[in-house]
Amino acid sequence: MKLFGPPRDSSEPKRLWLDLGDLGDLVNPAGPHEQWQDHGLGLLRTILHQNGLTTDLLSTRAFTSWDQARKSLQGYDMLIMNVRSYTFPMAYRSGRIFKEINPHGIVITGGMHATVALDEMTAIPEFDKICQGPGETIIVDLIRDPGSFPRVIVGVGSKSMAEWPMMDRTLWPKPASWKLSRKFNWPLEPQCGWGPPAVATILTSRVCPWQCVFCNENSYIPNMGRRPVEMVIDELNFLDKKYGPIGSVVIHDSMFFQNPSWLEEWLEKYPRKAHKAWPYWAACRADTVRQWPDLFEALVRQTNWNTVSVGFESGSDRVLRLLNKECTEEDNYFTIDLLTRIGDELEREGKKPPVFWSNIMLGIPGETREDAFKTMRMVKYTRRILPSIAFYAPYPGSALGNQLIAEGKSLMTKENYHRFPDDEKVKGIDYKFYRELLAGRYDDEVSRGLAEKRQERKNYMGALTKA
Repeated sequence: MKLFGPPRDSSEPKRLWLDLGDLGDLVNPAGPHEQWQDHGLGLLRTILHQNGLTTDLLSTRAFTSWDQARKSLQGYDMLIMNVRSYTFPMAYRSGRIFKEINPHGIVITGGMHATVALDEMTAIPEFDKICQGPGETIIVDLIRDPGSFPRVIVGVGSKSMAEWPMMDRTLWPKPASWKLSRKFNWPLEPQCGWGPPAVATILTSRVCPWQCVFCNENSYIPNMGRRPVEMVIDELNFLDKKYGPIGSVVIHDSMFFQNPSWLEEWLEKYPRKAHKAWPYWAACRADTVRQWPDLFEALVRQTNWNTVSVGFESGSDRVLRLLNKECTEEDNYFTIDLLTRIGDELEREGKKPPVFWSNIMLGIPGETREDAFKTMRMVKYTRRILPSIAFYAPYPGSALGNQLIAEGKSLMTKENYHRFPDDEKVKGIDYKFYRELLAGRYDDEVSRGLAEKRQERKNYMGALTKA
């Protein structure tokens, strides 16, 4: 397997950064999202290499067996891994193999799981150093002299994303098969159904400031200043010129549609200064759309925001309150109606209408059948939607996840932290009902009242009373 990295001084330790994911995902992936690249890896390797600390790169996604991994990990002095909850099983198995074949080597870990489930990380004796929180300001010192740090390290992040260097995307892993490389314009990324290839993924902000009880992001990343608009556009123009042409953009922010002043600057500068107003995917919340509908509509129409990702989660006010979503049924339907109206008008003008990419959650503790029917009724009401439906997962670090774990109700363990949408994840949930719901058995119940709902929503702009 080819390693990626500049020539190394023979006196340097042999350092390996191991990209994590399911075996074979860069050989013959089940879908496009298994091929996404790790921005944390890219940023931190860029910082290391700019400071003369070289690393080789391998990926569990490029292996097709653990025997292959074992052979590839031989001969290294240091293993570095960015560990998320859903890659934790790959991380601890990789760490154990590494120590078996390199008994004097050191394993350095960091990433989200180190913060939200420190007990699980410290329980792995092979993890010599564990960095909690962001690591961009300490990664150089940690890799240069790990012995000067305790086993558990509290990371320090930048005050603003403006302080980050432009990431060197050639430090990402390459596709590991000829078949995949034909569709993968590395170091840009492959088409995923949200827009034409090649895809440029980018971050403009790092944290969603809301406190939904199913999400653990706020527990492991402190807020920081947003990346300046012109830096974002400059990077996209650079990528288009050097590796493009770019076909579409994915803005990986957990919440793009926040900070109106930043969004107004994006509205003014992106269509004018970018090489092209590339179509893009980005995330919003229904309540902020309802608060700033004119700004939302202008962004959709004038900046080519043609795939609007919104976590509706549920169509039931009762469940939305359980989730501390701070959105209501009315917020959800208002957002659906607004984008539908914009899409209808653009379609009449002969233009491509925008669509929703929408996260929908089922199997939430406390959810009733009627709540679930209301959620699926909302999905059915929406005309242009790519629904991403999943059973609720009690991830550590989230308020509800921590509660269910403490009560012994979570079915997730270090062996199955993953994002598969249809696995059973919580004790006491009637998953048989939910599978039958998704198979269409309850379509009559779901459709009941849909015509009346459409009639009552005809004057949805009257919902603008919310401040």
